[in-house]
Amino acid sequence: MARSDEAAAFFHAVYSAVQEIPHGKVTSYGHIAKLVGTPQRPRQVGVCLKHLPSDPDARFNHTNVPWQRVINAKGIISPRSQPSGSLNQAAELEAEGVTVTTGALGELMVDFAEFGWFPNILPSEAAQGAVPEDDDDDDDDSES
Repeated sequence: MARSDEAAAFFHAVYSAVQEIPHGKVTSYGHIAKLVGTPQRPRQVGVCLKHLPSDPDARFNHTNVPWQRVINAKGIISPRSQPSGSLNQAAELEAEGVTVTTGALGELMVDFAEFGWFPNILPSEAAQGAVPEDDDDDDDDSES
């Protein structure tokens, strides 16, 4: 099914933002949503990553968008419909030098204090002279 122009723009923004996450770092779905100007849409960020094309000829694909670097706000690799999905993500992160631990309930976790990436604006925007907007809240970005 064809995407609306708005949906296509959102997918493009999400994929572009995820491409800016440095090797060996992780961020949350909520933080990507905030960086692309839609802080109320962290679940939609997950939907975008779920539908990331595997076709290497696609503009954005599994090879050039580091989907594995986005985890949930608690520092947990979100479970997938297939059990191997979260294990695959953990393996991708470990290959980048990110330590993945297992919590008491078997959840796969990453320490945001060590591996988190939470800039106020995207590096590409900062390079163009953009200035981050002032946040009125004092929430920790890792909770996004």
